[in-house]
Amino acid sequence: MARRIDVTGTGGVRLAAWEFGDPPKTDPAGIDPAGIDPAAAHPTQDGQAGQAGQTGLDEQAGQAGAAPAPDASPGVLLLHGLMGRASHWAPTARWLSGRYRAVALDQRGHGRSDKPPQGAFTRDAYVDDAEAALEQLGLAPVVLIGHAMGALTAWQLAAKRPDLVRGLVICDMRASALGAASQREWDQWFKSWPLPFATLADVRKWFGEDDPWVERPNPARGEFYAEVMAESPDGWRPVFEPEQMLRSRETWVYDAHWEELAQVQCPALVVRGLDGELGRAEAQEMVRVLPRGQYAEVADAGHLVHYDQPEAWRAAIEPFLDALGHD
Repeated sequence: MARRIDVTGTGGVRLAAWEFGDPPKTDPAGIDPAGIDPAAAHPTQDGQAGQAGQTGLDEQAGQAGAAPAPDASPGVLLLHGLMGRASHWAPTARWLSGRYRAVALDQRGHGRSDKPPQGAFTRDAYVDDAEAALEQLGLAPVVLIGHAMGALTAWQLAAKRPDLVRGLVICDMRASALGAASQREWDQWFKSWPLPFATLADVRKWFGEDDPWVERPNPARGEFYAEVMAESPDGWRPVFEPEQMLRSRETWVYDAHWEELAQVQCPALVVRGLDGELGRAEAQEMVRVLPRGQYAEVADAGHLVHYDQPEAWRAAIEPFLDALGHD
């Protein structure tokens, strides 16, 4: 199960954090485990029906408070990619919860966090949000695990606040600039979505088979997008605003991010799917630039490495996490 803990990001944006594992008998953060969020009674209104049985976000809600006791498990914060949500990390987070205080964050504009129409969707905003979450949840010094955009946020935060981060896992995110053509392609891609979808089965089929960006059928991709859909009066639509996703993306695609990589002081693992968006040569250059970089790859995985191949993903990161225990 997962309990929801609301934290406050930069500019007062409310962020939903999800702590995985059984709630402690004595809650150090002052959270009432009996405080069930009424929204949990209507999961389809927030798209939870995409994989409600797998993720089990039970919405035991509360506010972040004091840091956990000194003997609490070390913290790990998981950051999803663009268009993702905390529940995409559920299998990883549950696995980690055996030895970590495992928390996944719905970043601004995503999941059940605020989506302010005039809010900032800059790199600074995302990084500052993650920093605020770490401090309010008492997770530091933390292991940051990020996928795609979440990985960029993770390494930028590790560079900015080395005192908060003791380990970093970067999953399938490029450090090089992608350029204006990439942003135009994404704009056109959003416009190609056949919204609204009549059913979740239609969502799974389009993103797993019919989407022009799909080279071969990919059921995991269909499930990934089903999980970010919400039922509305006319059908199923994304829980995020595509315009906000484009605004988020335009703040990193025009620039390279090698400088921040070079400033990361903690051990860092770069993980790529063999069929993902991060090429081997660039991944290995990222490892070289990182002062304490390591490399791993996952066979038969695309960009959604942790979602495509959860067991192989865990096998790839486990040795790194084990070594951190002695770092």
